[in-house]
Amino acid sequence: MPELLLELFSEEIPARHQRRAAENLKKLVTDALVERGLLYEGAVSYATPRRLTLSVVGLPAASAATKTERKGPRTDAPEKAIEGFLRAAGLTSLDQATVQNDPKKGDFYVAITEKPGENTTDIVADIVPTLVEKFPWPKSMRWGSGNLTWIRPLRAITATFAVEGDETQTIEFEVGGVKSGNTTYGHRFLAPAAITVRRFEDYAAALESAKVVLDLDRRMEIIRADADNLAFAQGLEVITDQGLLEEAAGLVEWPVVMMGKFEEQFLGLPEEVVTTAIRSHQKCFCLRDAKTGKLADSFLLISNIEAPDGGKTIVAGNERVIHARLSDAKFFYDTDLKRPLESRLPKLDAMVFHEKLGTQSQRVERLVALAAELAPMVGAHADDAARAAKIAKADLVTDMVFEFPELQGLMGKYYAAAQGEKPEISNAILDHYKPSGPSDEVPTQSVSIAVALADKLDILTGFWAIDEKPTGSKDPFALRRAALGIIRISLDNQLDLNLSKLVGDHMVRISGAADEEKIADLMSFFEDRLVVQMRDTGIKHDVLDAVLGNGGLAKGFTLPSIVARAKELAGLLESEAGESLLAGYRRAANILRAEEKKDGKAFNQTVDNSAFLLDQESQLFSAIKVVNESVAANISNEDFAAAMNDLASLRLPVDAFFDDVMVNDDDPKVRINRLNLLAKLRETMHLIADFSKLAG
Repeated sequence: MPELLLELFSEEIPARHQRRAAENLKKLVTDALVERGLLYEGAVSYATPRRLTLSVVGLPAASAATKTERKGPRTDAPEKAIEGFLRAAGLTSLDQATVQNDPKKGDFYVAITEKPGENTTDIVADIVPTLVEKFPWPKSMRWGSGNLTWIRPLRAITATFAVEGDETQTIEFEVGGVKSGNTTYGHRFLAPAAITVRRFEDYAAALESAKVVLDLDRRMEIIRADADNLAFAQGLEVITDQGLLEEAAGLVEWPVVMMGKFEEQFLGLPEEVVTTAIRSHQKCFCLRDAKTGKLADSFLLISNIEAPDGGKTIVAGNERVIHARLSDAKFFYDTDLKRPLESRLPKLDAMVFHEKLGTQSQRVERLVALAAELAPMVGAHADDAARAAKIAKADLVTDMVFEFPELQGLMGKYYAAAQGEKPEISNAILDHYKPSGPSDEVPTQSVSIAVALADKLDILTGFWAIDEKPTGSKDPFALRRAALGIIRISLDNQLDLNLSKLVGDHMVRISGAADEEKIADLMSFFEDRLVVQMRDTGIKHDVLDAVLGNGGLAKGFTLPSIVARAKELAGLLESEAGESLLAGYRRAANILRAEEKKDGKAFNQTVDNSAFLLDQESQLFSAIKVVNESVAANISNEDFAAAMNDLASLRLPVDAFFDDVMVNDDDPKVRINRLNLLAKLRETMHLIADFSKLAG
């Protein structure tokens, strides 16, 4: 089968960029091939630290010839129109055009362009240099005297096209002084010699023989299996770390797993300190005792070579580095414990949170006030919430967090507990950052909830107050994450918080005044995030839009009440009564919309029951009156299930009305009264939600 093989061979590509780069290479090349008229059967891309590889199978030997016709003006058209046609068609004279006749429009010019097919090798040679030069790396570099930029210096390019049988062509082109060929290279140390290749099958086999595992996922599986087996033999278990596994696989072409040890004394440090030091600095895996579950004084490293001494030198080198790192960590930990967290607060004066929002100290003052305000709303003691908020950021200026920023919050919890703070206060120092992502847990202790909400509300209110909102995909201050955090905390803990009022009061603390427009805009931002969050729970966006259209956060509704209404509305709409009622609503709304447009006014006057001519009018009016009162009462009590049941009871009188009543009666008085009755039906249904926003 015809096959294109392309390899871009370079210095070491950072592990975090390899998978995306391989995907980008496949998409860019295959999109360009299709655009040039070359369809294919399949494409697979690969990445190792030193190469990006693409195999495209089922390509034709050449693109098909094409013929296009461009219709021009009539032969008697003005000269300028004819000149414009020649320019657009790429013709130099009318002799290159043909004349065709249209029985109705007469004779007109046609430009016929015939383009012969191109050899696949020529097309590849044309498109690849441009793609390489414009490859979307997050960061690129230049080297030597050339102008090409790449993630790391590009050393060689392999480009071959194999057709049926054994025939293989080398595709020749040049990028930044690097000429393409049919040569690649094996492992940098174990098999560095050049390798001549023809098609992907012999290329992959040759690399395997040259100690290169081409597939990133296969390297990951080799590391996982070998690590598990080596740990099991020692009565240990590998601490799962998918991110580290992919990173380790991106650092080696021939993975070899080895085990090392560190001094038992370091197990006295918090477990997270040990694992962070070993993972961050040495990219090594930590282990647990399989029986006790406790952290073990051993680690696994991933080497890129099979060492002559069985890896003793490599292991010893890693052990020395890890000893030094853990010694530093122990020193930081012991030193930090000697000073109370509160004594570090003055250092926050020198840390600017944002030039328009002040220092970290000023932010802490706001957090203390807001956490104390939130405390009674979430069942926490105000003094405990204020205390937790006061010292929540103190660990930012500890030696340990300075060395390992990812341990902020966690170290504060350990230090606070060691220094005698209440458990709920020390826990809040860690938990107030949660949830940090969609899979992170949500705080459940009341003090933690108060401080976590205060932290996120302060960020959102502050940046809205200074007009620093997310734009497009840019969100440098993680405001979307903060909003989703508040939503998850509120829903998981069923907190009936008036976010609009909380934001307004806090905006006064920040800027001295509450800007109603900015508050409403922030509430809309919350609602947009809520729609995204609820999508994963099965609540359709149009159902939430309908509920929010009836009154959202800006009107004081709470997140749990909005979601509860949406769930009950979704249930109603799935029932037969709900479907019928929605159909009746739409019929009423369509009639009202048409008649209001025709009359130039809204029908929202009082319904005159003495003007009814038919029983169906009276029955619907009576039903609406009863339901309107009961729905309003049930919504006030947040009994949304009962409110939906009330609404469902309108189904029969609505159906009967539309079956037997002509709304646009010849008598203007009867017509207007019936339209006002339908408007009353619409108004009653809108007590639950704006049904006009429902799709379908």
